[in-house]
Amino acid sequence: MSDSIVNGKWALVTGASRGVGKQISLALADLGCNLVLQSRDASHTATLAEEIRAKGVHVESVSAELSDSAQVESMVATLLSSGHPIDIVYNNAAIMSPWRSDWTSVPVEDFRQSFEVNVNSLIRICHAFLPGMIERGWGRVVNVTSGIAEQPELIAYAISKAAVDKFVLDTAPKLVGTGVTMNLLDPGWLRTDLGGPNAPGAVESVIPGALVPCLAEDGVSGKLYRAQDYAVENQ
Repeated sequence: MSDSIVNGKWALVTGASRGVGKQISLALADLGCNLVLQSRDASHTATLAEEIRAKGVHVESVSAELSDSAQVESMVATLLSSGHPIDIVYNNAAIMSPWRSDWTSVPVEDFRQSFEVNVNSLIRICHAFLPGMIERGWGRVVNVTSGIAEQPELIAYAISKAAVDKFVLDTAPKLVGTGVTMNLLDPGWLRTDLGGPNAPGAVESVIPGALVPCLAEDGVSGKLYRAQDYAVENQ
């Protein structure tokens, strides 16, 4: 554990209470990383926090409704004043827009909600912690995206993830030479609350692939990592 580049670092994982966020949090803790677990209500991560604490690392829970910009700002302010430098950010939290069979009549509200959570809050979190990472000369930002395609029934969600991709691709060149990287992670279609029960992949299959953009030491930024490329067979 002491050989890991994340040992002793602090990571913020959004949407940590279940699914992909929970798997990432547990895996980082196994490498000696301290965790800040975000969810809508801190009680949602209480059990996970105890499990992580038993691994011998520090853990804190924060609550914020990511569709509410005021709550996002409050969370950011709390973390910036906590005394723990956030070295790693996994922007994992997202909402799926409803399936619209009449895909030419998608309500505007679907786009508003998708962008508020999946794009606006993600960018605010990145912008809050990037300056500190750059100043310290090390940081990892991993923004979760999606391989969804050719499904206009879910266009609000799909476009929000395309916006995340564009944000990363445009931001990454600014990080060259800083020791900070920002990359994209596609977990794959997994059996989670968001992916649904018919997805082909177990949520556990996101590890070890989800850790690759965090552990990479080669300074690669602006790259898309697909977790399923690293999945253990038959997991």
